[in-house]
Amino acid sequence: MSELTLNNGVTIPQLGLGVFKVPPAETQRIVEDALEAGYRHIDTAAAYKNEAGVGAAIAATGIAREEIFVTTKLRNGEQGQAQEAFLNSRNTLGLDYIDLYLIHWPVPSQGLFTQAWKEMERIYANNQVRAIGVSNFLSEHLDMLLESAEVVPAVNQIELHPSYQQAELAAKCRSLGIAVEAYSPLGQGGDLNGNAVTAIAQAHNTSTAQVVLAWHLATGNIVIPKSANPARIRENLAAAELTLSDDELAAITALEAGARIGSDPAVAAFTQL
Repeated sequence: MSELTLNNGVTIPQLGLGVFKVPPAETQRIVEDALEAGYRHIDTAAAYKNEAGVGAAIAATGIAREEIFVTTKLRNGEQGQAQEAFLNSRNTLGLDYIDLYLIHWPVPSQGLFTQAWKEMERIYANNQVRAIGVSNFLSEHLDMLLESAEVVPAVNQIELHPSYQQAELAAKCRSLGIAVEAYSPLGQGGDLNGNAVTAIAQAHNTSTAQVVLAWHLATGNIVIPKSANPARIRENLAAAELTLSDDELAAITALEAGARIGSDPAVAAFTQL
């Protein structure tokens, strides 16, 4: 699996497994399947309520801790208690350290994300986490954060798929040295049925999901597809072996339609508690 180097020198596997909406009772099995298949990057969050299953899977496999990259996230309603929230996540995961800790949403109406970032900078300075970053931050949120930040976020994890690419935001992140990580990378399945993706999949004798994931990887995105199906988990990982031509990549890029699926970070204000 290819890796990207973050702005602090830490490397992250470019393709990982996301566990958003994975039921807690099924999480350990699914993550164990993924680790057995070869994944070494697992993305969870306190809001998903399945951190314990992720940690149990890591412990059960016997794979060396330093070989597995683990991301979790600060809940919106805990932005005023980032240190406590971080420790709770670390304890729930059963890990000595976390590889990447993200502010899950900016929630601008709270006015707390810059305060949370300062606390995360202290967590990072104390070597409790290998890298810190943000999720769902729009351009204006990044600008506000960077006005007082001492540490530039290593990652901005955003909704990104062929029909919703956020190209200007992604370009800004990269210009600042912030890696772009795509969630809902397949458009929750909605981007798999277009003629361009289907034709490319037929040409390569691969699945449409592999085509879209290969596009992400070629674009330089970190990508975290989710699946509970062991065969699909392996299929997604095999996208790393698929190389698309420039014309094929351009055909997928041309699918941009401004089709956001998730909440708008400019106004999203749920607590996640």
